[in-house]
Amino acid sequence: MSGKFLRVNCRDCGHEAIIFDRASTLIACSICGATLARPVGGKADLSGSTIEDVLK
Repeated sequence: MSGKFLRVNCRDCGHEAIIFDRASTLIACSICGATLARPVGGKADLSGSTIEDVLK
């Protein structure tokens, strides 16, 4: 498996979520609905979140 799981924080509400770094669908915050990541043909673009930790 070449991808990793990331612990990210939503920039709008601060909610913490765990996402896959090679997401193939749009990922929204479960609290406020803001876009956390969007697929761009490989690694996901983390436009609405900040990386807190990389999980192994």
